[in-house]
Amino acid sequence: MTRSIAKSEWHPASWTSLPAAQQPNYPDRPALERIVSELSRLPPIVTSWEIDELRSRIAKAQRGESFVLQGGDCAESFDECTSENIVAKLKILLQMSLVLLYGLKKPVVRIGRMAGQYAKPRSADTETRDGQTLPSFRGDLVNRHPFTAEDRVPNPLLMLRGYERAALTLNFVRSLIDGGFADLHHPEFWDLDWVGHSPMANEYHNIVDSISNSLDFLESISGRQVHEAQRADIYAAHEGLHLSYEQAQTRFLKHRKRWYNLSTHFPWIGMRTATLDGAHVEFFRGLANPIGIKIGPGMTAEWLQELIGVLNPNNEPGRISLIHRFGAKSIEDKLPDLVRAVRETGSPVLWICDPMHGNTESTADGTKTRRFDNIVSELESAFSVHKALGSYLGGVHLELTGENVTECTGGARGLTDGDLARAYKSTVDPRLNYEQAMEIAMRIAGLRH
Repeated sequence: MTRSIAKSEWHPASWTSLPAAQQPNYPDRPALERIVSELSRLPPIVTSWEIDELRSRIAKAQRGESFVLQGGDCAESFDECTSENIVAKLKILLQMSLVLLYGLKKPVVRIGRMAGQYAKPRSADTETRDGQTLPSFRGDLVNRHPFTAEDRVPNPLLMLRGYERAALTLNFVRSLIDGGFADLHHPEFWDLDWVGHSPMANEYHNIVDSISNSLDFLESISGRQVHEAQRADIYAAHEGLHLSYEQAQTRFLKHRKRWYNLSTHFPWIGMRTATLDGAHVEFFRGLANPIGIKIGPGMTAEWLQELIGVLNPNNEPGRISLIHRFGAKSIEDKLPDLVRAVRETGSPVLWICDPMHGNTESTADGTKTRRFDNIVSELESAFSVHKALGSYLGGVHLELTGENVTECTGGARGLTDGDLARAYKSTVDPRLNYEQAMEIAMRIAGLRH
């Protein structure tokens, strides 16, 4: 497929001359331009050295030397930007990573779906209820969830609100980490009160005791603290969907001689927007950030090879992560051809399994859910396929929360369709709760079957 714009002509706004899927239709274009201009002058949310460090850590994961845990909300909400919710997300990521570290005996790279996951793709531009048709809800970055004409009109001011909440979220996370919250010597900081009665909590605390004893022993004979045990960095990720928002925080750094998207460490591109001659691929190809590409049943070997050629022409380590989401029924049929196709390119990639999105279904009353058994089945199949092909599955991508929600059925408590209404909080896709997420971590770590 022929590219419309030559590589040398890239600029953060060069995407505007190409077809741009999944973009809001703002009725007030001058207001949009003013907001983008204002965002471009505000301080960045992340730094280039954090981005470069993540890229080097992903390169290690590509070589099988570490494992990536990526998790968080399907779509963040402005209303849920509270200290309690942020701490809960951080706790579950830290607890899961501790389990993975214990079981896999490898460093764990923690990437949160946070501090910017405010925009969501939609299958249709409009939604109709009771004869009234309004724009679809595209996330808090674009419009509001209530089904009213006023709420559903895309409002560029919401990009400023999204920037502010993303910055607040990540700065709070940094403060917690710098203050010792993520120190492995004090995992008691991470306990979530509502799960004290859970069998999963008992297993987790046994792991904590084992690691604490090992640390104490190692440090007593060496006479010094283990540096890696004192800090667990958390990187931010979101889908780079809303291109005006992403463009506003993309800057050329003279000392590095590269363009960085400083709204997040790790942006990813979804399959709906991964067309070779589309605006998203054009925007992503000029970034220095490590980037993810979601791939599913509709992805062909040729398409994927061309995407890699455009997005990583120099086969740079740490640059590309492929996040596959096929569904439990399709993964063993679809994944092998793509693994072989990528190998032919010679490009290093990090394979990450997203066992959530391909397993979404609806109950009899229309409630969206995911069956825990299907999530586990796809994850197990992913490990088996990669092992059989001599590839390395180096990460997992999960939609989860530290809250006591009932959105996915199954798991340790055997949640059923009838339990969903008890604590279903997501306005978009269903998430794993604490127990379900911990069980996934334990299975990956080989501690459960």
